[in-house]
Amino acid sequence: MVDRYPRRSPDPGHDGRVGRDVRRLSDDETEQLRAQPLTYTPVGEDLTGPPPGYGWLEKSRVLRRRDLDGAARDLFAWQVQARSGLQVAASEVPLREDTVVVLRLGPGPLSLRIPCRVVRVVDEPGEAGFVYGTLPGHPEQGEESFWLRQGDDGAITLTITAFSRPGTLLTRLGGPAATAFQSFMTTRYLGALDR
Repeated sequence: MVDRYPRRSPDPGHDGRVGRDVRRLSDDETEQLRAQPLTYTPVGEDLTGPPPGYGWLEKSRVLRRRDLDGAARDLFAWQVQARSGLQVAASEVPLREDTVVVLRLGPGPLSLRIPCRVVRVVDEPGEAGFVYGTLPGHPEQGEESFWLRQGDDGAITLTITAFSRPGTLLTRLGGPAATAFQSFMTTRYLGALDR
């Protein structure tokens, strides 16, 4: 079952922010991002490998925590990204299908801008996750999924998959370094829900 609006709600902080380093996009920013097309195809597919012309990344980790509801609440409140050192500005928290987000890596005006749109959300007993895709200005073109699954023994596994190709001259020139950085960030993401 695919839920357009996840049941799990974030725990708001005392300052109006939700979680660590998450702010809401303005209505104007949201409207501008939603008007932009995704930079790739196919969109929101259940893939077991990359489409032609794209690289593939898949990593999993069993979490220390056993509370799927809490892990999903953190996932849908952008805590994987925020706890991995990215600045997060999203149109909605918790995320839902069609949420837009701008992630930033680095300080102030020198930061790398990473715009995405959520194209799929699942929130059901035993599993929760979402997929987002790249918008113009993202250094890559493709999709990344974040999936939580709880086994019969109570263990929760976070699996992250991505298909991508360079989206800017910088990432094309970066070649192996860009791929290594994506792998590094994915490893950081995998540890974020246990922080």
